[in-house]
Amino acid sequence: MRCGIVAIVGRANVGKSTLLNRILGEKVSIVSPVAQTTRGLIRGILTEPRGQLVFLDTPGVHRASYDLGRLMNRIARASVEGVDVALLVLEASRAPREEDEGWMRRLLRADAPCVALLNKSDLGLKHAREYEALWSRLGAGKGLSKTAIWMSASAQTGEGVEALVDTLFRSMPESPGLFPEDVLTDYPRKLAVADIVREKYFAVLRDELPHALAIEIERIVEAGDRWTARGTVFVQKHSQKGIVLGKDARLLKQVRRQAEEELKELFGRPVSLELWVKVHKDWSRNFWMLKRLGYAG
Repeated sequence: MRCGIVAIVGRANVGKSTLLNRILGEKVSIVSPVAQTTRGLIRGILTEPRGQLVFLDTPGVHRASYDLGRLMNRIARASVEGVDVALLVLEASRAPREEDEGWMRRLLRADAPCVALLNKSDLGLKHAREYEALWSRLGAGKGLSKTAIWMSASAQTGEGVEALVDTLFRSMPESPGLFPEDVLTDYPRKLAVADIVREKYFAVLRDELPHALAIEIERIVEAGDRWTARGTVFVQKHSQKGIVLGKDARLLKQVRRQAEEELKELFGRPVSLELWVKVHKDWSRNFWMLKRLGYAG
């Protein structure tokens, strides 16, 4: 068996979570068009007869001006320490950005070998050579000769993903598995439920509110054939509370209904959500609040 850890890294909104879900064949990481959707470190585990790949889905690095943003960046940057492969996800339909260059500089110095994946190949690879040239230029400027394995794929359609997984397995050391064969993720259940609720809000609110929104699931009652999850939707201002509730609380009811449908599929039984909306000024700047929400260790 070959077994190892793969850190999936890259700037925000290049498709890291979509790629992980595609590789695993099941949804373990929430997805939305909103940048910085992933806020913590999520492990997804692929077990096959040839071995086991443990993926770390990381937040997208971005310009951060508040505590949550800076924490997300630290989590992402620290994820490449001690892993067997760093999987750098890039979007070659667009020109390289400052965050892409920053990741290349970090990975050129890192001990882990690098696989550079040009994702969203279904949108074209117009700027592929620019990314490869940037890697070479940055390495030469630092006197580093580290090479990367360059590949292309589409997490959306699945094209090239099987070849990527083959390459990752070949890059792993011989080792027994790190997790039991039937484990898909070790992400805590409360955080998974909170993420699903947050994803449903993101789908509606898009760029209107998402980064001021947080979900805390305080309790899950696993009794009988129906579970109950109780939690709070936090916003930062009183004016945002009405947006999250919607007229006559219709948006809250819609989000709850959609989340319950997905949770039933996820857990194989009905799950009732009980949600309250509260204002917590500057929760994203409060370390203890971030710890409560599961974003800080």
